[in-house]
Amino acid sequence: MRIDILTALPLQVEHTLELSVMRRVKGQIQVAAHDLRAYASGRHQQIDDYPYGGGAGMVLKCEPIFACLEAIGGTPDEVVFLSPDGERFTQPLANALSLNRHLVLIAGHYKGVDQRVRDAVVTREISVGDYVLSGGELPAVVLVDAVARLVPGVLGDAASALSDSFQDGLLGVPLYTRPATFRGMEVPPVLRSGNHAHIAQWREAARLKKTQLRRPDLLQEYGQAH
Repeated sequence: MRIDILTALPLQVEHTLELSVMRRVKGQIQVAAHDLRAYASGRHQQIDDYPYGGGAGMVLKCEPIFACLEAIGGTPDEVVFLSPDGERFTQPLANALSLNRHLVLIAGHYKGVDQRVRDAVVTREISVGDYVLSGGELPAVVLVDAVARLVPGVLGDAASALSDSFQDGLLGVPLYTRPATFRGMEVPPVLRSGNHAHIAQWREAARLKKTQLRRPDLLQEYGQAH
């Protein structure tokens, strides 16, 4: 997989990714952060300007983004714009994106991006939540991390990603490890019983209970799907 990130802050992207799962997946995934200023014209390499019609804030210009995309070349499977008004980023969406061979991510900045970029080249707009950040760099890193861990060979245990929260519509199971007793708190006996059928039943019941308490909206969707 190849992921290209168009950004006004390439160092923020690169440094954050170096501390994530990406530091050990260079063989399976190639990620490059492209500095939009390198593709801006003029002495000051300006990548933003005031919005037509007035209003607060600055807007990312068309020219650097189009020039960067042309320099990258190829035909990406998806060109994703990270934006607060995009579709909500979910585990099923991460699963779908992980099947692609080439993704381009455009990290919004300032007030937003010229609408002509969204109309002409963006194939998908994604939001990581109903809140506004100072830029799309951190959402882009979130997306890369969520997608990268699903690519075969990235995680040491391939089954680990399949048991994550949201993979089948429920939250994850409560987890325990040694010691069996700590400060009067004990691991549930069923998990130490060795009876795998009983353990599976306990885990399913625990996940349903946890989802009911914390995310009843997910439980409703889970019931409709099953």
